[in-house]
Amino acid sequence: MFSIYILTYNEELDIAACIESAMLSDDIIVVDSCSSDRTVEIASSYPIRVVQHAFESHGRQRTWMLESIPPKHEWVYILEADERMTPELFAECEKASQNPDYIGYYVAERVMFMNHWIRYSTQYPRYQMRLFRHGKVWFTDYGHTEREVCEGATSFLKETYPHYTCSKGLSRWIDKHNRYSTDEAQETLYQLEQGKVNWQDLFFGKSEVEKRRALKDLSLRLPARPLLRFLYMYFMLGGCLDGRAGLAWCTLQAFYEYLILLKVWEMKYLPKPNLEVAAILAQESPQQLQVQGADSETTQADMV
Repeated sequence: MFSIYILTYNEELDIAACIESAMLSDDIIVVDSCSSDRTVEIASSYPIRVVQHAFESHGRQRTWMLESIPPKHEWVYILEADERMTPELFAECEKASQNPDYIGYYVAERVMFMNHWIRYSTQYPRYQMRLFRHGKVWFTDYGHTEREVCEGATSFLKETYPHYTCSKGLSRWIDKHNRYSTDEAQETLYQLEQGKVNWQDLFFGKSEVEKRRALKDLSLRLPARPLLRFLYMYFMLGGCLDGRAGLAWCTLQAFYEYLILLKVWEMKYLPKPNLEVAAILAQESPQQLQVQGADSETTQADMV
């Protein structure tokens, strides 16, 4: 058996189905980032633990969770509210956790969009670190998401999990990726100034994770990134085989890439407002008006 952490923020539409899919475990912990909807209320109706902690970043939230909320079992699995645990994946996780050779396992997602599995244009299988021995894996921030730091050997599971990436509607997806693009723009600037491409991992990486991360670092340095990303996803990866949903998905990803580029330009070339100066000017403005008013009254009195 292993414990399951579920990360949430305003997930009232997804949280019930997510928890029910995870009830195969006898230790479920919902870690909520102070939702303003009914997420906590719904989660609290189940026989699980619910803990709230203000969100700082994806990496910090995971690290705080692992350090501050002790699980019942030695092995833990991280699940997000728009994802589901499956019986097949749960069974493989239980078996894998008995192997003393590894401290963690990567699991591939199946992106579900417009009621369709986006198999080709999502670089399937795209792996995430999800199952690991507690105390052996930590997380750091990278762009809008996080990267794991593992203290030991890792491996890969065969079973996958469904990820309903647009389950709360397209407007929510756009709002979320508008926030994400700001973090990605900051990471892009940092990588261009101080980072580098790991060519060895790009061509000779030991895993798909290493190759994909090196490819992303390379993509940050390519011209016309939005167009290249669309062509790469739709034609080279085979997004055209995903049908209408694939075309919509590739278009949205190209738009997201373009939004990142625009914010990179904004951060580099637009002056940042000095909030302290603005506050001082705001305080001085009423005083200046009073002085001007007093001067005007004095002048009128002198004229009389």
